[in-house]
Amino acid sequence: MKRPPEVLTSPSNPLIKSLKSLERKKERAETGLFLAEGARIVGEGLARGWAAETVVIAADMAERTHIAALAREAETTGARVVLAPERLMSKITQKDNAQSVVAAFRQRHLTPEALPAPKPGAPLYVALYEVRDPGNLGTILRTADCAGASGVILVGTCCDPYSFEAVRASMGSLFDMPFANASFPAFDAWRRKQGLSLTAASVNATARHDAAPFTKPSVILMGNEQAGLPAEVEAACDTLSLIPMRGGADSLNLAQATAIMIYEAWRQRGYA
Repeated sequence: MKRPPEVLTSPSNPLIKSLKSLERKKERAETGLFLAEGARIVGEGLARGWAAETVVIAADMAERTHIAALAREAETTGARVVLAPERLMSKITQKDNAQSVVAAFRQRHLTPEALPAPKPGAPLYVALYEVRDPGNLGTILRTADCAGASGVILVGTCCDPYSFEAVRASMGSLFDMPFANASFPAFDAWRRKQGLSLTAASVNATARHDAAPFTKPSVILMGNEQAGLPAEVEAACDTLSLIPMRGGADSLNLAQATAIMIYEAWRQRGYA
């Protein structure tokens, strides 16, 4: 006979405290865990083989067909599945209107060499140099996923892709879009070995972004939100390209600029 599900009732419960603590980078680093919210997104993580350690389900939603199915799937992977009232769900996520499902997943840390083999055709990667805004990072993962990029490389000291903000902004693409970390020298050595052309968006460029050669195996390199790319990094690129602008604003948001570059590369490939 199956045991009834474990029900959490107190905000002082050790599990509630440990899950809530994952809002802090230090706790994420020490535990190797991060939080994902929402039945669809948690389900995507499970479907793509990410290891969930704990899944918390809103008690008043547990009997719904798709939620019950998700709970069974999580249990088969070895996750601890518990129920909690809405007030404790909000305590975990720091949101007044918490999602019906919250899960703590194990992080993955890859080098560029460990990224999955790209699909047939000319691969297209996105590299982000010292990106600092987690909302930008999550949005770029989502955009790269939508356009079928081969992977994202976080170069240098970047913000944490497993922060609440980055995971939320990715809308589940964190589970689907492979990403890796590397120093610039390690990244540059890897991309040269792979035969990947490196094109950076730069205010120092003279050629427009739609003239960049994206039909061959490529990497799009985007710089830091405030400082852009240092001179030595730009010097290592094969192409510098400029996104045209006119009007009062002197720059685009990093996520917007990256989307323009990614979709231009995809356009040149016939949206294949």
